[in-house]
Amino acid sequence: DGTVVTWGNPNHGADSSEVQEQLRNVQKVCDTARAFAAILADGSVVSWGAPNFGGDSSEVQEQLRDVQQVCSTRFAFAAILSDGTVVTWGNPNHGADSSEVQEQLRNVQKVCDTARAFAAILADGSVVSWGAPNFGGDSSEVQEQLRDVQQVCSTRFAFAAILSDGTVVTW
Repeated sequence: DGTVVTWGNPNHGADSSEVQEQLRNVQKVCDTARAFAAILADGSVVSWGAPNFGGDSSEVQEQLRDVQQVCSTRFAFAAILSDGTVVTWGNPNHGADSSEVQEQLRNVQKVCDTARAFAAILADGSVVSWGAPNFGGDSSEVQEQLRDVQQVCSTRFAFAAILSDGTVVTW
């Protein structure tokens, strides 16, 4: 029926009582290590849990409209909007601060994640990454190779991009 039931450790997102009335027509729920974000049928997002893990989206709530996808690191969320832009929130040191790459985050098709960084595939096949550098947030050393990217996969600490010619680029 599109509602959400939570249980477990209240310090890790199990206490949804403050947002329970908003959790209607839920389409998908995503998680960090201690918070949740729910995409509602109207394209808005409701988050709860530990604030420094993305449980508080109040600073970006007005931007969270027409959300198509939400993904997460262990500490932050990234939402792709229908216009291809990205909104981030959570711990700024672990992916929530996308300000340095925000102008590049246009025509985003998909966002992938490690434990503390994000990588976005753009419509032109290029990739933009941000977050903790030692978790893949800095792709500058391989940026010129990241062309015609078809897919990005990740471990907790690194990314691998599959290019259209079948080769793989890692960082």
